[in-house]
Amino acid sequence: MKIVASWSGGKDSCFALYKALKEKYQVMSLLTFMRNETATNFHGLNVKLLDAQAQALGISLVKYVTKPETYEQQFKAALRKFKVQGAEGLLTGDIYEVAGHEERWLERICKEVDLQPIRPLWMGDTKQILQDFVNAGFEATIVRTNKSVIGEEWLGRQLNQNFLHEILQLKNVDPCGEGGEYHTVVTDGPIFKNRIVINETKRQYSNGYGHLEIVNFTVMPKS
Repeated sequence: MKIVASWSGGKDSCFALYKALKEKYQVMSLLTFMRNETATNFHGLNVKLLDAQAQALGISLVKYVTKPETYEQQFKAALRKFKVQGAEGLLTGDIYEVAGHEERWLERICKEVDLQPIRPLWMGDTKQILQDFVNAGFEATIVRTNKSVIGEEWLGRQLNQNFLHEILQLKNVDPCGEGGEYHTVVTDGPIFKNRIVINETKRQYSNGYGHLEIVNFTVMPKS
């Protein structure tokens, strides 16, 4: 089946892509929506880093700049373009219903554009999902934190066994950040042809959120 993959640059969309590729889905392209020409909607990732991810994965990336009031309209328009090109399904890394959307929002959108929703992580145990992500060999870094839930020291942390152990000790915190506790950027993994090395970062804090700006990075070939 030919599919388009919704892409945030973070662990959930990446792990869903990993699972879809293992199931032999044909991924036509990654699809990302931007808050402006330089940064993604939720994770705030720089466009250069997104392009580096796509190149490291060997999959094309299509980007759209959108606003909250026009998001659904542009989302459906983008999917219809892929439909014309032969897409049959939409892959997402959703685990639960997307915050801010009506219940079963994705099913409605996919029905309207005649695409099959594909959600490998849907309603999974988030502790197990995080454990499986780490065990698969992915590398990811926390780039956004909700300071009302987790402390500043979590910004910039690597997702590994120590991270998993420590986050499970926190009360009222979802291991995968499904409550908006944190967001990540993936820099390496079994589906990456090249590895992204973060060289320089800058921390910023505003409106109760921490953001890790990746100032400089290098794309390295894998040995």
